Amino acid sequence: MLNEQRVSGPAEKSSTSIFGQAGDYLSLTKPPIILLLVVTAVGAMFLAAGGPPPLVLAVLVCVGGSLGAAGANALNHFLEQDIDALMSRTRQRPVPGHRIPPRSALVFGILLNLLAFAVLAIWVNLLAAALTMAATLFYVLVYTSWLKRNTPQNIVIGGAAGAIPPLVGWAGVTGGLDLPAVYLFTIIFFWTPPHFWALALLIEKDYAAAGIPMLPVVAGRTNTVANIFIYSLVLIALTLVFALVSPVGWIYLGSSAVLGAVFVIFAWLLLRNDSARRARVMYLYSLLYLALLFVAIMADSVIGL
Repeated sequence: MLNEQRVSGPAEKSSTSIFGQAGDYLSLTKPPIILLLVVTAVGAMFLAAGGPPPLVLAVLVCVGGSLGAAGANALNHFLEQDIDALMSRTRQRPVPGHRIPPRSALVFGILLNLLAFAVLAIWVNLLAAALTMAATLFYVLVYTSWLKRNTPQNIVIGGAAGAIPPLVGWAGVTGGLDLPAVYLFTIIFFWTPPHFWALALLIEKDYAAAGIPMLPVVAGRTNTVANIFIYSLVLIALTLVFALVSPVGWIYLGSSAVLGAVFVIFAWLLLRNDSARRARVMYLYSLLYLALLFVAIMADSVIGL
């Protein structure tokens, strides 16, 4: 979702320097995506602990979760090398750009996931490890390999993979899953479509060229922005209801109300005019929105107003 890459130009050969190779392998992991996933996992840990979680536990969950997400993203690069080569924004990624062999990307992704499972299973708990592995398998096998190429509802269903980190964070603290963790999962699940469809509006031509049935390609921009608005309303309603069923207080409630109001305003403006500028604003704000929402959960857990 955040994987903006440089565009066009001739295919590049393998990097000759160690730093070049390291940079390419790092780009396989999509660090910006990992950062946002970690924020949601840590937010859930704060809520589950009723304040700052144990530092060592938080570090282990972040490390294990980051390794799992990195491995999933590397496997995504391997599986999507054919369509990445067809899109201007992705054709210079390490695999289609011929800087990393496909088999190396595959092995790298598998090893990262195995390491993630080991870290979480040994030093956190088996449930957190299993959830992380489930997120990878769902993202790789269900979303990347099947949904994305076959249905315009791909991101609606596939968004479940990106919604699992709060479950991992909650399980890391409590050893189980409870209603607040399920609500956090649901919030991210409903956040994903408006976030990703706003991006799809910006790169609609790329998806059309690659034959990917994203909503703007198969249903048009008018239908897409209508869906963005509807999902935005559901999302904001969920974040407000969350205050009634979870141990959060006024800091979270006030923050979610203000952040949500801005979210709906941007969705409404996009509904009125589906220009690229408004789609970009919607996309970028959606990233900030989710991060700040979970920061508000952390602040509320610490201050407890």
